[in-house]
Amino acid sequence: MRIGVSLPVREMQGDVGAIKAFAQAAEDLGLTHLRVPDQVIRPGGPLYEPMTMLTLIAGVTEKIELVPSVIVLPSRQTVLFAKQAATLDELSGGRLRIGVGVGNQEMEYGAMGADFGTRGDRCEEQIELLRLLWTQESVEFEGKWDRVSGAGIDPLPIQQPIPIWIGASGVPAQRIRRRIGRQADGWFALCSPKEFPEVRDDIYRAAEEAGRDPSELGIEAGVAVVGPREDEWQDRVAGWCEIGLTHICLRTLGGGLKIEEHIGRLQQAAADLPGT
Repeated sequence: MRIGVSLPVREMQGDVGAIKAFAQAAEDLGLTHLRVPDQVIRPGGPLYEPMTMLTLIAGVTEKIELVPSVIVLPSRQTVLFAKQAATLDELSGGRLRIGVGVGNQEMEYGAMGADFGTRGDRCEEQIELLRLLWTQESVEFEGKWDRVSGAGIDPLPIQQPIPIWIGASGVPAQRIRRRIGRQADGWFALCSPKEFPEVRDDIYRAAEEAGRDPSELGIEAGVAVVGPREDEWQDRVAGWCEIGLTHICLRTLGGGLKIEEHIGRLQQAAADLPGT
């Protein structure tokens, strides 16, 4: 199982030095990936644009995988996002894994000039086009929202294509489960372990119907190491491991830690990981 960590961006209160130090500490501890959230306009505390921030982090790290999770994809222009992702993958040496979702904030869609009502259909079309743009020098694509003819992005990313994982809040709707099974390289399990088997089985059925091998889908869950459930985080990691997840994301956010306390708590959690 690959163990990563969520970057506590809001808790860092815009402190760029603290953000870089946390990312470097995570890499030094041998953690495999770093997740950052996406929020363009909603309130909730300082939060940098994730693709831009990860470019900064790519420059001060060498190995750790960079994971925006999740980009509200239908609110963004597809070709521009393809270019941003390809650039970040190239500059980081092929370390990008993209989480995408459709979001649930109609206000944010309106502010970005995007249609909230068609976001599911558009996301599926976007995933198809992104993979073409990341693997072909010249693309021919005629969709409902995007059209590309005889053109492509340059340079192409190192990873061809860049992995796309899908996330949704709580127990995902059937439409999202089908989307994961048919289109995703992996998914973020935000449901409980009790709810997980039903969701997983639906996703696997959708994958098989699409002619895909379900065993090749990655699965990641998050576990808080601070806050109300702090005393049980090791049991939760072990439980997810037994279920068969491929990735775990530790979280030091949400526990009221001061900026300077996050690295120390992460170091302690890394030392206390089950099996280490």
